[in-house]
Amino acid sequence: MTLQRLGTGIGWRPEIADAVERMPGIDWVEVVAENTCPGHLPESLRRLRERGVTVVPHGVSLGLGGADRPDEERLAALAERVAALGAPLVTEHIAFVRAGGPLTASPVLEAGHLLPVPRTRDALDVLCANIRIAQAALPVPLAVENIAALIAWPGEEMTEGQFLYDLVDRTGVRLLIDVANLHTNHVNRGEDPAKALAELPVEAIAYVHVAGGVERDGVWHDSHAHPVPPAVLDILTDLASRVAPPGVLLERDDLFPEPAELERELGAIRAAVAAGGGGADGPWEPPAPPAAAEIPGVAEIADATRQRVGLAQAAVLSSLVAGTPVPEGFDRVRMGVQARALAAKRADVVAKVAPELPEILGAAYRGAFLAYAQERPMTGGYRRDALDFAAQLLREGRTGGGGTHRRLRAWWLQRSGSAPRRRALLRRA
Repeated sequence: MTLQRLGTGIGWRPEIADAVERMPGIDWVEVVAENTCPGHLPESLRRLRERGVTVVPHGVSLGLGGADRPDEERLAALAERVAALGAPLVTEHIAFVRAGGPLTASPVLEAGHLLPVPRTRDALDVLCANIRIAQAALPVPLAVENIAALIAWPGEEMTEGQFLYDLVDRTGVRLLIDVANLHTNHVNRGEDPAKALAELPVEAIAYVHVAGGVERDGVWHDSHAHPVPPAVLDILTDLASRVAPPGVLLERDDLFPEPAELERELGAIRAAVAAGGGGADGPWEPPAPPAAAEIPGVAEIADATRQRVGLAQAAVLSSLVAGTPVPEGFDRVRMGVQARALAAKRADVVAKVAPELPEILGAAYRGAFLAYAQERPMTGGYRRDALDFAAQLLREGRTGGGGTHRRLRAWWLQRSGSAPRRRALLRRA
């Protein structure tokens, strides 16, 4: 299937929707798939589509790197969004986002964010099998993204470039290369971005992400809330010297600057691509995925392989969100950094999906939520998490009383339909 080159794009977010519509030179936009409702697309997206602007859905919750087979309902929902947006392709991540369940005889835990898979043969077998399942369920080509990592798995058997090369060779999947994530892994894990680019199959690149971050205490956080640093633009130029990227997109998820600043960043991205010699226009013929019979290891993998991967991932996630011991071989300091980052991300997303909570609780919201998160791992989605958080505050009487308690209780009742019971007080013998 021949696709037009995507060109230069920006991540569409409600906070900058009006600005994106007015920006010159925007060829396409990317939307978080889970934040769109097929039957109720925002008017801004409708207008962009009517102008011929391509819209690509970007999934964050499939967990293709997880030990379990991809959830059929999640795949169906992603396919529905592809159809509603008229998208030419769809993207997801090389990551796991949950662990546990029947495969490991342990509770299902949600990370609330993307976690790296180990670059091992077992993990690659699981990832390849899951991607083939997703490819069969989706109506358009799938591209998968390399992620940023704060932690490294012990005993890895491949570099990132080798891992991605084998993944493409075995599945025919396209790649979404995030150059900001390559920079993050350079700072946090000592990995060479140029080496990764030299090893991966650049002809399989569907498009490229560019984003900013921030360094704190020697750790680079892929925040998507800060300007794109020169080091990330340098990696983009290196990539463009190897292949003309079919599309390049600026991601920004928070602390949105004025539109003029976003336009300047887009100009810097175009300049970096041009400096590498890439960015040619014209039709793009994505590589056709090989037939199943031609792909080694495409058959369903052994349950034992999934179980080995599942047990390892469950141990890591339980350590990060439930306070169990750090698995052997992991850096304890980095695991602590990752655990705090997951809790902070969880607090931020809950504040976005339930903005009434920080409004009701005021300055006490963040500390109260982080204390709650330390006691209670997330086992459902963020909306469920918001309700559980409010219910716990009400049960334990930790609302500050007065008007705050009444407002929080009214908010909770409106969404849940029943009153949380107060925890019984223990009487002294």
